[in-house]
Amino acid sequence: MRLELGKIFINDVKFGDTTKVENGVLYVNKDEMLKEIGGDEHIKSIDIEFAHPGEEVRITPVKDVIEPRVKVEGPGGIFPGVISKVDTVGSGRTHALKNVAVVTAGKIVGFQEGIIDMTGPGAEYTPFSQLHNIVVVAEPVDGLKQYDHEAAVRMIGFKAAMYLGEAARNVEPDEVKVYETEPIFESANKYPELPKVGYVYMLQTQGLLHDTYVYGVDAKKIVPTILYPTEIMDGAIVSGNCVSACDKNPTYVHLNNGIIEDLYEKHGKEINFVGVIITNENVYLADKERSSNWTAKLAKFLGLDGVIVSQEGFGNPDTDLIMNCKKIENEGIKTVIVTDEYAGRDGASQSLADADPKANAVVTNGNANEVIVLPPMKKIIGTTDYIDKIAGGFSGSLREDGSIEVEIQAITGATNETGFVKLSSKGF
Repeated sequence: MRLELGKIFINDVKFGDTTKVENGVLYVNKDEMLKEIGGDEHIKSIDIEFAHPGEEVRITPVKDVIEPRVKVEGPGGIFPGVISKVDTVGSGRTHALKNVAVVTAGKIVGFQEGIIDMTGPGAEYTPFSQLHNIVVVAEPVDGLKQYDHEAAVRMIGFKAAMYLGEAARNVEPDEVKVYETEPIFESANKYPELPKVGYVYMLQTQGLLHDTYVYGVDAKKIVPTILYPTEIMDGAIVSGNCVSACDKNPTYVHLNNGIIEDLYEKHGKEINFVGVIITNENVYLADKERSSNWTAKLAKFLGLDGVIVSQEGFGNPDTDLIMNCKKIENEGIKTVIVTDEYAGRDGASQSLADADPKANAVVTNGNANEVIVLPPMKKIIGTTDYIDKIAGGFSGSLREDGSIEVEIQAITGATNETGFVKLSSKGF
């Protein structure tokens, strides 16, 4: 499957009479955008604000971050099964607005929502501080159940990203990058001397607002399966979860998965990047056993020499992570796991809830229990009413002067497990 990704770099975002891209600036017609994304009976008000890199702005509580993209050639559309029809995507041509994102915020849905600071020490922990953020603040009707609240805000975010993505349809990209994954036998014949490497992409699917969707299907209902990496770039996987902000995969991360990007960079040179196995993170032991069995079976079926496994979330999913690692290693396939740690504020606690001697190649993205003080900001988009309640916060986190003392798990994307990992084929 071959995908051309046209990248259109945005230097600024402004309100204007017409939603368009001109000279590196994304202009947004606010009234038109509100009309396009509004109309949900569960939401009583929506507003749109901008947050630019370096500004003294705090966005909280953050629900999702989404990059605007549009399908310009080939089958299907962005976010298939959610916004577009359920067509197989990942081929043809897609345009992406780079350096810009839709951020959904507003009244809290679940306690595991996050903070994005656009400047200061907090900005150093989140990649989203470097983007021109179009923040959609959606306020629910009184008494709305949290599941209906989450679903309504999720759909508003996707509609906003799709609306803005249309502005890129007829724009000549600044850069076009080609990503291609051949069918397995063709790929093996093309690169017979290179180690065959796959990526096991663990999706958060524990329920209770910990949900991820594949072609519109709640991923807790699937068994592990194989995707072309380019399908993920076209929005086949989207976030619907409120897992701890530091290590959740917002939809932006699915679209821009750093491990997939790095594997493609090595493809045909140091490794043969065969594809992606997606698997879920379950609650019950039997389900964990089933999914990890299938994951290892698929890795063996593909004839892989090496596998990278990334995890979303922490605690209970640590068992899924270790099961995947152990069973894949038992098939004679070398495995690297990518995770973050919850090692206590002093760093002395056990980093993962599970362990095994076969998990001997680990990439860590840091200790999410590390404490940080975020200075006051001149502007708050959303509300700080829930700072003491979010994961990583505690009673007294929000100080009278507007500063915040929290664990970095409260910062969106702070220790995300699909970040840019330096890969080498030498271990495979």
